[in-house]
Amino acid sequence: MKTSIWLAALCMAASLPTQAQTFKPIELKDQELANLRGRYVMPGRIVSFGIVMTSTWQNANGEVIGATSAMQVQQTTIKPQFYVSMINEKGSGGAQSSSAGTGTVTGGSGLNTTEGVTQVVRAAGDYNTAHNNVDINVTKANQAPATQPQGQALAAGSTLVGANGAGSLSVSSSGTGVQLSIVASDNQGSTLQRLGQGGLMQNTTLLGASNRVSNLTSLNVVLRDNAPTAGSVGTNLDQLKGLRNLGY
Repeated sequence: MKTSIWLAALCMAASLPTQAQTFKPIELKDQELANLRGRYVMPGRIVSFGIVMTSTWQNANGEVIGATSAMQVQQTTIKPQFYVSMINEKGSGGAQSSSAGTGTVTGGSGLNTTEGVTQVVRAAGDYNTAHNNVDINVTKANQAPATQPQGQALAAGSTLVGANGAGSLSVSSSGTGVQLSIVASDNQGSTLQRLGQGGLMQNTTLLGASNRVSNLTSLNVVLRDNAPTAGSVGTNLDQLKGLRNLGY
């Protein structure tokens, strides 16, 4: 009996070093950490932060409907504000005539619950072109670029609309972010671009022929090289907090 107890004790003791080595933490070198995903920037280094969203739809006749929504936040910004510029272009003439779309696209209800960046193109027509793109531009400077707001201010909870032969457009701002939506004429299809709640959606459905659709979003950040002055860290952080009211 005693022999079996001693053998069990020896087996347990022999296994301890092996288990300790299994759970021993491994130290990562700086070069390995630099290659990992994810970065952080102290708020005091952020000189300027801007968003530019553009959606356009060109039909077979060359008519274009669309809009550009832009916002820039910097130290002198009192309140983050989107400004919208409408795009309304007539046909160039001589283009082929547009006929009503007859395509059918089904499903896609799960697209409303996606997270992160979602880019979708669903086509049930011929000779169409659709382009979804996201740009992140990071530059270094000690001062924000001098820019003047262009277009009409988009107040929270409001919607701006436009229309021509290519379709109807709406640009809205709510507690969930900013959305650009185009419904093309003659059942040609629709496109939607939405930014907010930590995600970006670019979704295009094509039901007709010879349409050109584009959804572009550009995030522009300017970082300073030198260390921030005293008090600037809190100031820049407060400016970025203002984006929460828009759903970000």
